Amino acid sequence: MVWLGTGAQGRDNNFNLIRMIAATLVLVSHAWPLTKGAGVMEPLQAFTGHSLGTLAVYIFFAISGFLITASYTRTARLPRFLLARGLRLFPGLAVSLLLVAFVLAPLVTLLPLSDYLMQPQTWTFFPRGITLISPQYTLPGVFITNPYPTVEGPIWTLIHEVACYGLVVLVGMVGMLRRNWPVLGFLGVYGASWIATTFFNLPIHPRLIQLQGLSLPFVMGMVAWVWRHNILLSGWIVLGLALAALVGKHSLIAYPLLISFLTYASLWLAYVPNGKIRNYNRFGDYSYGMYIYAMPLQGLVIWIFGPTDPLPHIIMAFPITLGASILSWNFIESPALALRK
Repeated sequence: MVWLGTGAQGRDNNFNLIRMIAATLVLVSHAWPLTKGAGVMEPLQAFTGHSLGTLAVYIFFAISGFLITASYTRTARLPRFLLARGLRLFPGLAVSLLLVAFVLAPLVTLLPLSDYLMQPQTWTFFPRGITLISPQYTLPGVFITNPYPTVEGPIWTLIHEVACYGLVVLVGMVGMLRRNWPVLGFLGVYGASWIATTFFNLPIHPRLIQLQGLSLPFVMGMVAWVWRHNILLSGWIVLGLALAALVGKHSLIAYPLLISFLTYASLWLAYVPNGKIRNYNRFGDYSYGMYIYAMPLQGLVIWIFGPTDPLPHIIMAFPITLGASILSWNFIESPALALRK
């Protein structure tokens, strides 16, 4: 029997491994549309209604809600918290965008190099990507013969991640993250707004609809951190939530049930399994690099070898993406994080 608060006291956990698996699932999920064309569903999506990549993103947001809330409550000053978040997010992203636009793309574009460099899209790719608000997913002449001609994809979620960071700051500034009961007030307001916009078809912008969906696992992670000393981590509860999500997958509360299961299961996996599995922490946190480099490198694999079935594509793309993520962690992300000190 393990209490979440007891496990969360130290840094010995499986979060790095869980995030790495989730990032790999995003790569696996994208293999179907990238090799077969837009609109092609992976096998699991027909059963669950969610792709592997989408489920992985939910897991990312649930873990992030838990850990970012922990970071905020442990950080004495807001500027230090914001600096830590910026150093984790932007240096790795900036380097990846520059490498895609000015190293990879010039090598594979069907345009002459001079023409490529004269295209406005070449020069808007980096600023639009690094500001997160309106990322650009294509580059002139790049991968246009691929079944899915894009060089970026998953970075669309990053603006919603940043918005959730802002939510932590706002809720934290009014003192709702340091005690159990006040955070339930926030949860009640959030739940009421979520129900209103979900079940009453209120007119809201599509970007806000995306944020609404991704904020639910994040908020569940936030509440789990605040209530960590009252949450028991049990395999039986994992199975119960899984069964509830399965039975209710066609109900009006199917999505909250799914997110409840994924959030709780992620926390159980983070703190309960121990022993040799914790040896993974000897390596770095390669998940962010996997996330931001997978799609451009998967496109490169298709450009070189041509469209294949998803499985051989995954086998070829994974080691290349892993190598890029290792380099990104060791030479960009980890040194950037060290600047916090």
